[in-house]
This record gives sequence, C-alpha cells and structure tokens, in this order.
Amino acid sequence: MVLEKICDLRTEREPLRLVDMPVPEPVKGEVLIRVHACGVCHTELDEIEGRTPPPRFPVVPGHQVIGSVEECGPGTKRLKQGDRVGVAWIYSSCGTCEFCREGDDNLCGEFVATGRDANGGYAEYMVVPETFAFTVPDIFKDVEAAPLLCAGTIGYRSLRLTGMRDGENIGLVGFGASAHLVIQMVRHMYPSSKIFVFARSPGERDFSRELGASWAGDTTDSSPEKLHRAIDTTPVWGTIVHALGNLERGGRLVINAIRKEEIDKEELLALSYPEHLWLEKEIKSVANVASRDVREFLDLAASIPIRPEVEIFSLDEANRALLELKERKIRGAKVLKIV
Repeated sequence: MVLEKICDLRTEREPLRLVDMPVPEPVKGEVLIRVHACGVCHTELDEIEGRTPPPRFPVVPGHQVIGSVEECGPGTKRLKQGDRVGVAWIYSSCGTCEFCREGDDNLCGEFVATGRDANGGYAEYMVVPETFAFTVPDIFKDVEAAPLLCAGTIGYRSLRLTGMRDGENIGLVGFGASAHLVIQMVRHMYPSSKIFVFARSPGERDFSRELGASWAGDTTDSSPEKLHRAIDTTPVWGTIVHALGNLERGGRLVINAIRKEEIDKEELLALSYPEHLWLEKEIKSVANVASRDVREFLDLAASIPIRPEVEIFSLDEANRALLELKERKIRGAKVLKIV
C-alpha cells in the first residue's frame, strides 16, 4: 500500500494505493523481512495529512512491523534466516553523534523514520539495517507484537520521561492504542499508584476501567485528586490545557504526540500561567523512540506480560483502518495481518 501525495482525509477516503512492487534486495548490513503483521498508527495520519516532515514519495507506510528474516545481506552478523524480528519508527541513525553515543538515537540529526523516509511494513516485504531489527519474544503472536513496536514503545518512553514513583497519581489523557498498554505497565511497575483516565468516548472510559483505571472521566473533567504525572496521547491541543489544570504542584505532563491535529486558538489563549504552569509544573515532549526503548520495552512487555487488544485488517483494508482511526473508532490497536 503506497502513499503518493499529501491528502486531506476529510475528502480523500483512499489515500493509499495497492500496487505490485519488486521484492527489495538487502544491501550491506541489511536484512530482508517477510512481513507478517504491521500496526496502524496515528503517525500515519500525520504523514498522510502533512503534519510531519514530508515523506519520501512514493512511500510504503508502516512502522510497527513484525516479520521473519528472509535473507541476510553482506556483512550482517547477528541475525539469521527465519529469525522473527520487529521494526519500529527508528529505521536508522548515524551511530556516532553525541545523542547516539548516549543512547538517545531518537534525537540523531540523521534519524531515518520507517514508513516515512524509508519503505515500511504496509507490504509483504521490506528491508532494514540489521541493527534496527529487534528480536521479538516468543510469548507474543504476530498481531499482538505489532502494536508493541510503537504504541507500546512510545508509551514506555513517555512513562519513563514522567519520572514517576510508586504511589504517585498518574493521568492518562486519551485512551487509544498507546494508553491501553501504558495502563498495564503502570499497574505492574507502580502497584500503589492510582490511574486517572480522561477520554472523550464512553466506550474508551469503560475499557479503561476494565483494565484497572481508578477513575475515568471526559477530557475536560477535573480529576478527583491532583495528578503528580500525566501523559497526553491525543491529537488535539485543548487536552493539554485541561491536563495542566489537573496537575499537582511540581507535576509533569509528557506529550506523547509528534504533532497535534488541531490548535484551538480560544483554548490556547485560555492557557493561564498561574492556573496551568505556575508552582513548577513541567511540560515535556516525546520525540520518536530510541532503539534502547524498543529493546527494554519488549523485555518488560514479555515479563508482565502485556496483552494488547487488537482489531485485525487485511493489507488491502489499510485505508479503512486509517479512516476508522481518524474517526476515533478505537478499542485497543488496529493491525494489518499480511501473512
């Protein structure tokens, strides 16, 4: 499934086109992957509608990839044919800059994004540098493992960046593919903490209670207790203002989004320094995922074990899956099953 141009999904309902392409050949340091499953992510909507840096057109989207190594290119050392691997948003980095040396290759100036700057997993085959093909624990089925590569990993990075400690209150703003995995991490890692969920749809709020939320309300509601930490996963701006209003003194809000779809000027003007930012409240953004996040999170997910809830689509149903995501028809994660 190929994206050939920026599209407005309000008027163009089939942004991706099903085409036949040659099977790519791995060059030095690369492996060829036979794709089994690929998660559908909100970042694909940002790519299609032009909110990320422009993709390399035409491009095959998809960065939550599970597959098996079909062929190893020259110079590969770690993987062998038949190994099951995952590919995340991070396709490659320079490996030598200060950020790469410190383990923050997500901030590398030469960061290459899977499915945007290089062909991704909405396909039967793809190639990737061996360094960025991650071994996937056997405990997960292919369709369960796919959303772990972004929804789970970016959720793990966001949770780590909150600086949370056991016993602190945490708010999850939005309850889609990422937050339904984060709540499982919080319950495992911080068993004494209360989890407050803010979601627009009653179905999402009910789902969060099923997974152990202490309380669930609308994104505009005030939480019954102040939040020490919060993670925002929504595509809109107004939730940030409301989340900041719910923060305790010295609290931190982590924004788990590459871009926001909507900037409501009235809500932006409603941002009040004394109400929303004063008393040492913090806002921190998340940029991509680092390779160490993927490795650490896959191990954590297997140890819990995390169980993603998934809705399965065939490859040629990718456009329908994306439109449902756009229209917030969500319960868990959407996954394309290729094989």
